[in-house]
Amino acid sequence: MKTWGRDNKRRMLVLRAIVTLFLTAILAASCGAPPQTDASGPKRGVCVERNYNGDSYVVCTFQLSRSDVRLFHSDRDGIQFRQFDTLARELDEQGKNLAFAMNGGMYHEDRSPVGFYRDTQGDMANVNIKDGPGNFHLKPNGVFWIDGNRAGIAESRAYLEADIDPDYATQSGPMLVIDGALHPAFNKDGVSQKRRNGVGVSSDGQTVFFAISDTAVTFHAFASLFRDYLGAKDALFLDGQVSRLYAPGIGRNEPGLDMGPIIGVVE
Repeated sequence: MKTWGRDNKRRMLVLRAIVTLFLTAILAASCGAPPQTDASGPKRGVCVERNYNGDSYVVCTFQLSRSDVRLFHSDRDGIQFRQFDTLARELDEQGKNLAFAMNGGMYHEDRSPVGFYRDTQGDMANVNIKDGPGNFHLKPNGVFWIDGNRAGIAESRAYLEADIDPDYATQSGPMLVIDGALHPAFNKDGVSQKRRNGVGVSSDGQTVFFAISDTAVTFHAFASLFRDYLGAKDALFLDGQVSRLYAPGIGRNEPGLDMGPIIGVVE
């Protein structure tokens, strides 16, 4: 009888441990935990819908050693892509797949980039450090660049001084996070709320975070997402009202007006 009692007690302890692990997993999921961070880093190549401080976002995380992140504007004949579906068809004809995309920076009425832009077709415009109206000129603005398996975001003047020669680059503004600090012009009590999209980079330059809001948010709230939730040391605003997302993995292919630069992940 004593032996049976000990065995039964062990079974009860094991069962209790299993139930505890199950309930813990459910609780973590219901709390909207951020992308998993462990010894191998954040989840990679994944777009997830998240709620942060009461606002809804889609966050897509890619490690450059595993994901082919590129910038697109026009094909070899100079014909602009302008739409996600056009770009997806072009890549499909090359035997490739567009796994993710979003608008990749501000543009003029003719869809040419407002600031510096570089892709495999060459450079368009120079780094713009002039003063002017609008979000692009809310200094400091910055340049998001990719060079092989490494990425970065630098203030526009710092980018020029560093003499960086990357594979891809797009200039936009304002900066959202600058070396771990929010842009000095952002007010926590700001009233301007719009849909926004942007990009952030990890401190080692190996992981890139893309985010787009599904609700109207302030600059302060959006920048806080990158710094406090995603842990991005630097982040750059890409655009506002025209922000759009292509993420077939979660059923997103958002229609809208023609775009200029597009950021995409190719498989």
